[in-house]
Amino acid sequence: MGSHVRLAITLGDPRGIGAEIVRKALGDSRVAAACEAVIVGPSGLEVRPDISVGSWRSPGEIADAGRIAGAAIERVVAMASAGEVDGIVTAPIDKAALLAGGYDFPGHTEMLAALTGSRTAMMLASDRLRVVLATTHIALRDVPAAVTPDALAWAARLTREGLRRWYGIAEPRLALCALNPHAGDHGRFGDEDDRILRPVARDEGMSGPFPADTVFVRAMRGEFDAVIAPYHDVGMTAIKVASFGHAVNVTLGLPFPRTSPDHGTAIDIAGQDRADAGSMIEAILQCARFAERKSEGF
Repeated sequence: MGSHVRLAITLGDPRGIGAEIVRKALGDSRVAAACEAVIVGPSGLEVRPDISVGSWRSPGEIADAGRIAGAAIERVVAMASAGEVDGIVTAPIDKAALLAGGYDFPGHTEMLAALTGSRTAMMLASDRLRVVLATTHIALRDVPAAVTPDALAWAARLTREGLRRWYGIAEPRLALCALNPHAGDHGRFGDEDDRILRPVARDEGMSGPFPADTVFVRAMRGEFDAVIAPYHDVGMTAIKVASFGHAVNVTLGLPFPRTSPDHGTAIDIAGQDRADAGSMIEAILQCARFAERKSEGF
């Protein structure tokens, strides 16, 4: 990697630890060697942005925080779309603040998809495990209806393309995590796994569906390159137990690389210089590697 890679980095919700972890990451020698960073966020924080999207003076104003965070996301997407930067790294946002600030999106992934007109998937990746979500930020009661053949097939295709493009895995080995306990136990605990998941796995070249209590362990032992999870918490819990603080959120399906840390805003410890920047450092380094591969034509 070389510093000719140019990345735009947001500071996230100004009430949280975004500025702190960005500051610490920029002080890491690996980050300095990997890329040129363009910081986008509000003035008034401990990290002065290269591009300001307003000022931040009222720590208690949730709507102002969301408006500023949303504006930063819009700005870095515009920069990446115009080719001004090679990729983007986003510090954590607060979903309630984003909504209060006028951005009606459940999270980064959905907003990035809308801004770029892309169909995306959320992948959490570490050196131990990669998990891709077939559905993201929806209520648990809505999950069964959302786990459709189309959603599962798209997740598999985006995962396969992303592993080839960004990770250089020529023939990705994908596993599908079951929806129900014990993959339904032949219909005893629900028929979705036999009726919906199994045919998609066969058609898309995935193994499974395998029960959630074993498939992630098998992937961590090297049997699979990634696991497709049917809903948010089953996938996120697995990756965070395995690699919290070291995993990276990767958005698959965008026209440019995008990564972020695997944690939230941690507003409760903001301003105390206690935040661990490990995941932000990994996010920047991974985005730089992806950008290098893109520039080399992969």
